[in-house]
Amino acid sequence: MANTDNPFLGYSGRIDTKDGVYSQSEVGLANRNSGNLLETLALDITPTGLHYLLIHFDVPLIDAGAHRLGFSGAFDAPFELGLDEIKALPQVTLPVTLECAGNGRSGISPRAHSMPWLYEAVGTSEWTGTPLRPLIERARPRADVVDIAFFGADYGFDKGVGHCFGRSLTLEQIADLDVMLVHSMNGQPLLPQHGAPLRLIVPGWYGMASVKWLGRIEALTQPFDGFQQVQTYRFRDSDTDPGRPVTTMRVKSLMVPPGVPDWGTRKRYLEPGPVTLVGRAWSGGGVPVTRVEVELDGVWREARLEQQTGRHAWTKWSCDWLASPGDHVLRCRATDANGAVQPLDPPWDVAGFANNAAQKVHVFVAEG
Repeated sequence: MANTDNPFLGYSGRIDTKDGVYSQSEVGLANRNSGNLLETLALDITPTGLHYLLIHFDVPLIDAGAHRLGFSGAFDAPFELGLDEIKALPQVTLPVTLECAGNGRSGISPRAHSMPWLYEAVGTSEWTGTPLRPLIERARPRADVVDIAFFGADYGFDKGVGHCFGRSLTLEQIADLDVMLVHSMNGQPLLPQHGAPLRLIVPGWYGMASVKWLGRIEALTQPFDGFQQVQTYRFRDSDTDPGRPVTTMRVKSLMVPPGVPDWGTRKRYLEPGPVTLVGRAWSGGGVPVTRVEVELDGVWREARLEQQTGRHAWTKWSCDWLASPGDHVLRCRATDANGAVQPLDPPWDVAGFANNAAQKVHVFVAEG
């Protein structure tokens, strides 16, 4: 698109916000996108219709029968594959926890004007497809290749820049990560909103790396400079900071809010007595969670951990609580095998990325 055809050139994208007050455009984003329901954290696998969604532009409606995935650029043996050819390759199914990099943005002050996530932008699905690495090797990247770029069919504008959503990985990252070319989710073909007919899954990384509606894989001899790679999804301390790339998920835990909710505030009501709190914990890069603690009446207690269902899937935890009458604020925090501990306060970032601060759940326990 020529610059003269671009009506968004003057849009800076930097908008003032007020904590707890959301603009009409943010409400519009929240209506287009959706989070997991925290009560379904009780399930190992998130039901497909409840897995979180972040869709940057419009959902492309692609004819799966006619779709071709092209391997192009600095490959010595470029080729294309159709969906049936991809399904004929060796297939794997992996449970993978995906979390949006912006999850928790509303808990950072001052927050960025964007999708106003609280805690719900996370889910675990069983993804079926074929490993990416053998396909990259088949295309034979040239010796001077530094990046492999992945392009979706979705096109739109961000801060005045028109582009298809695109991300990249290095050859070393592709070799180290269990990257998958995926066509099915929880035993069924991908739904349009989840990237049909083909998407990438990068286990252990935040969801921006798992490009949806995948149509082109390109080998590059220069670092990829696409908008979603260099102008966003970077940790920045200020607007002028060039930033550091967002990659691996930080250690985090969430609990199923106990009792029943108030419609407006989502605060909880509970009868007094013994209650078993349950939740999920995860970390990135295939690093397991080794400990979860729950704050009950000002005292941190260690929770029980169940066996992890997969290297890249979350872990279930549980903790017993004798709920006494009154107002309570419950929190949970996780520790992973590398010693990373979930913080109690939000880590600062200009765009509100990767806020893994401990969840707070307000509970009112009734008199007997």
